[in-house]
Amino acid sequence: MSVSRLNHISKIGVEQMGDLADSLRDPQVLRLENLDTNIAPPEAAVRFTQNAVLDDDANSYLPFVGLERLREAACRLVGQHARTEYDWQSECVISAGGLSGVLNVLLATLEEGDEVLLTDPTYVGLINRVRLAGGVPRYVGLVPGMSGWHLDTEALEKIDPRPVRAAVLMSPSMPTGAVFSRNDWHRLSEFCRRADCWLINNTAMERILFDDREVIHPASFPDMRERVITVGSASKEYRMIGWRVGWVVGPAGILADVARVSIANVVCQTGIAMGAVATAINEDEEGVVAAAIELQHRRDLLLDELSDFGVVPPHGGWSMLVDVSPLGLDGSAASERLLNDAQIAATAMINWGTAHCANYVRLVFSNESVARLEGIGARFRRALL
Repeated sequence: MSVSRLNHISKIGVEQMGDLADSLRDPQVLRLENLDTNIAPPEAAVRFTQNAVLDDDANSYLPFVGLERLREAACRLVGQHARTEYDWQSECVISAGGLSGVLNVLLATLEEGDEVLLTDPTYVGLINRVRLAGGVPRYVGLVPGMSGWHLDTEALEKIDPRPVRAAVLMSPSMPTGAVFSRNDWHRLSEFCRRADCWLINNTAMERILFDDREVIHPASFPDMRERVITVGSASKEYRMIGWRVGWVVGPAGILADVARVSIANVVCQTGIAMGAVATAINEDEEGVVAAAIELQHRRDLLLDELSDFGVVPPHGGWSMLVDVSPLGLDGSAASERLLNDAQIAATAMINWGTAHCANYVRLVFSNESVARLEGIGARFRRALL
């Protein structure tokens, strides 16, 4: 029998579809089910990692809160977008990937039963971490439309802010690719001030933006620097998934508590990986831009090929959603047909928010080239029509 804290922790679906796609051992299967990428990590970061394997200084527990060089780089990166400065010694803790950082922050900020504002849909891994930390998810909708997803600001105004202790937000959001406008961030900041709550900003894909959109950081808004906790990651923007390195940047008082949780949780981060991530932050700005351009090409091809289906255009990120309910299907049925009849691995969005998420399948376009994606429209028609 499971312990009670796991009663509401659901499967994410990706693990099942990924295992199933692996078991087929079929190179013709389009791997659109998980957030791997075939866009190479920075060469300088790879070389640094190779050298670090033989560096005795990298084979160490210390410093527990992360390599100084990486903390300096992370604070500079976050400060650049937030239009402020952070003290790397007191306002940054390195984490074992971005989601480990999110959990550490939630454990440092929530009491049992506190509500946490999330978008709907959102990554089920975020929902699970809220629940694991004792929080109660409270959703505000992302509304689909022909031009993309937008925040339901009218619904946001109707939410009682009093029980809300934190808002966990991401732009571009995953799995939708929704990007908050300046007005969206303004409304969300106003809500957090009314609630007197933390705004936990997951910036894993902050610069993976399409159609010339700009990075907007909530800590740049009036009176928000002391309320925003930024959690970043090397996995997406720097394509360094296997390094498992992230960072948490925010006000010194709460970061001291995050550090206490982090040391009690993972103890320290991977020594041979942290310097490589610092190298990526310091040297790979052009690589981040180039990756975003390539991802936009893939998005554009998918939008063109799947124009007959309910695809909601993403404005950033690595994925998009297809609404299969007009076809009389739910996400699970569509996912099964796509794999069996079209050699497409795609994850159903069950548990990725409220009940309507079951209408969607997610397509991740970070791990398949434009050449491999060509013809996907015909495959969809064969499987679903």
